[in-house]
Amino acid sequence: MKKAILIISLLASFTFASAQEKVYDESIDAMEQINNAIEEARETGRYVLCQVGGNWCPWCLRFAQFATTDTAVAPLIEKEFVYIHVNYSKTNKNPEAMRYLGNPARFGFPVFVILDEEGRPIHIQESASLEEGKSYDPKKVKRFLSLWTREAVEKLK
Repeated sequence: MKKAILIISLLASFTFASAQEKVYDESIDAMEQINNAIEEARETGRYVLCQVGGNWCPWCLRFAQFATTDTAVAPLIEKEFVYIHVNYSKTNKNPEAMRYLGNPARFGFPVFVILDEEGRPIHIQESASLEEGKSYDPKKVKRFLSLWTREAVEKLK
């Protein structure tokens, strides 16, 4: 009886955790989502950080959690970017958005696309070089993001 209760508890925990991990909305029109983010970026003086991937991708979910909880990375994203999750899945590949973003799927998932305040894709970043163990390296992620803030890019103009 104890084994049965333990198994049921574990299954319930996994089911609850899986439901909690959905960060990509497969029903969203990604171009509308991107356009809304560009408008917000323009109004707030930030760039857009598009995390392209899906709920099917464990590394996508890991980064989404990392990006909002890491003490060095989360504040940087909040201050410098409008952060969105652009869905790419079997049920909704968002082909128009993928073309607009420069077909980033070729880099694997997740993949990050930085858009300037006018909505122009200015950088595509694969994620493998940012990984460490079963998570992401805060120093590498912070360096990547710091190189693509509005201020950093405008210094080069």
